Amino acid sequence: MRKRIRFKSFDYLGRYRYFVTICTYAQTQVFTVEGHIRIVSTILQEISKAEGFLLWAYCFMPDHLHILVEGLHEESDFRRFVKLFKQKSGYQWRRTSNQKLWQEDYFERVLRREETTEKVIGYILNNPVRRGLVSSPEEYPFSYLRKI
Repeated sequence: MRKRIRFKSFDYLGRYRYFVTICTYAQTQVFTVEGHIRIVSTILQEISKAEGFLLWAYCFMPDHLHILVEGLHEESDFRRFVKLFKQKSGYQWRRTSNQKLWQEDYFERVLRREETTEKVIGYILNNPVRRGLVSSPEEYPFSYLRKI
């Protein structure tokens, strides 16, 4: 029996901020080529806008993706947002590489306080530094921070 990882009593609708981690299938290091990342990041931006989510930050690591998004409307549906993003990007990926892009599920955390947002943004942008890929977040070409 599969373990439930979504909150049973939470509907994931509305104006909440979510910190999301999505891993690649079999932890394959696919996000090392700018062209691959550009395709998936374009889809992420399109789906965010279409589904009523503000993209605060993201970082494409070689084998996973970190995202911080916020629902802009009471009807913003987080589960639908992730489903559509993974579905559309996975489809596009399979068309070009004939391989699966994403693992079956994802991890999310609902943020509750404003100061948590800054910590999560710091975590996301410093991920390549912790991994030893760059010496400062500004050097990493595969991350994004919304201009405040």
